[in-house]
Amino acid sequence: MIPNRFRRPLTVVAAVLAVLSLAAVGVVMAIAAGGGIAPAWVTATALYGLPIAFILLVYLVVDSVLRRRQQ
Repeated sequence: MIPNRFRRPLTVVAAVLAVLSLAAVGVVMAIAAGGGIAPAWVTATALYGLPIAFILLVYLVVDSVLRRRQQ
């Protein structure tokens, strides 16, 4: 289980990563609509950021459910 002092920072990191990844998806789509090619780091952020944020948020939810069942 995640200690209480790490729960909120991990939630903030997951949320920020999700927002940045969604912004990167928008940038990639906008650049592609203009006929250009997005830089590799923007594409990688869009490609890997959302799954990592999703897995982290699912882990936090499962940990929260398990913690509530123990109480």
